[in-house]
Amino acid sequence: MGANAQTTVPTFTAAQVLTADQMNQSARTGVPVFADTTARDAGFGGSGEKTLAEGQLCYLESTNVVQYYDGAAWATVGPSTSGARQVVSTLKTDSFSTTSTTFVDVTGVSVTITPSSASSTILVLVSGVNGSNGVDNFTPINLVRGSTAIAQSTGNANFAATLNLINQSTGITLPFSIVFLDSPATTSAITYKIQMRSNNNPLAYIGRQATSDNRSVTTITAIEFAP
Repeated sequence: MGANAQTTVPTFTAAQVLTADQMNQSARTGVPVFADTTARDAGFGGSGEKTLAEGQLCYLESTNVVQYYDGAAWATVGPSTSGARQVVSTLKTDSFSTTSTTFVDVTGVSVTITPSSASSTILVLVSGVNGSNGVDNFTPINLVRGSTAIAQSTGNANFAATLNLINQSTGITLPFSIVFLDSPATTSAITYKIQMRSNNNPLAYIGRQATSDNRSVTTITAIEFAP
């Protein structure tokens, strides 16, 4: 946290004697400076703190941007917000398997990103391979934001998923990828992950084939694009 960073935006009462530090803080910054969005959100509305209202400005050290509050959400005014703002990625080098017929998290394939603006979109990229020890077994895979499955197919509700992969032999792996542009409409931290399930209980794999431990990496990447 930098020398100008604040953890609160105080209000003062009539006849209150201000300290030199309080006066210097106001003179140094002009607008409140916060370490990140968490510190920003905690800096308003508490006891002795300023009420958050439309037109409020702040500066975030974590992303080096100036934001304003529009009465409903924070939005970024500068520097230029167009294009990619941040990239976070996770690499999984081991494999995962399950016989669960309900969706379970694929451990190690998740990424957390905090949008700098509620108007930002998040491009989520996933790549990996799938194997199964059941012939003609299909493996549904879901892209999940928090606890909500997104990018879902329509039609037969029993097979709703982001992907349905069908293995016709136990000795093969099926490469797969997911590319989805999400609009989460928030400046809070978001976790993206994948979940999978098996059909009729054969072992379903991510990151390897069924007949040998012949592994491949799995990746998930989230890229914030500001308007």
